[in-house]
Amino acid sequence: MPVDKFTRTPHGMPGLRGLDHAGFTVPDLQQAEDFFCEVLGCHPSYALGSLQRDDAWMAENLNVHPRAVLHGVRFLRCPNGASIELFAYQAPDQQPQPRNTDIGGHHLAFYVDDCHAATAYLRARGVRVLGEPKASQLGPSVGQTWVYFLTPWGMQCELVSYPQGKACDLQCGRAHPFGN
Repeated sequence: MPVDKFTRTPHGMPGLRGLDHAGFTVPDLQQAEDFFCEVLGCHPSYALGSLQRDDAWMAENLNVHPRAVLHGVRFLRCPNGASIELFAYQAPDQQPQPRNTDIGGHHLAFYVDDCHAATAYLRARGVRVLGEPKASQLGPSVGQTWVYFLTPWGMQCELVSYPQGKACDLQCGRAHPFGN
């Protein structure tokens, strides 16, 4: 794999190459796997069984309640990008999922070739899409089109597309991450 000026820098963690996966806790593993695979097009990679401990291992190693029960893990491979790791936990101190405005809030963005076509596809499958695709008009994200959507359990996701590149990448000479 070629290494360019964006792969290694003189500062930061030695050997950092990129994002391998993002993990999310979901209320129903099968529902989540079905959505990510059947609707979005990810592929199952592997599954792990349950984990429960009577000592402090869960708190010390996973930063969860010591009596949390991990009912299972599913690892999904996304085309041309990072993977998604899904967890099903039950814990005495479990909280509802954060929104984007909450500390720890998040969204998961998927690159698509055509944001409008992907939006129509999601809507045809009953997915709640938040508004219409928006073309960024100012600043470093010029060239990008985006729209948010929700999974069946309410997790916020995003579609993004920039087939001609984004201004920030074009200005600094960075290649398109998906080879357009």
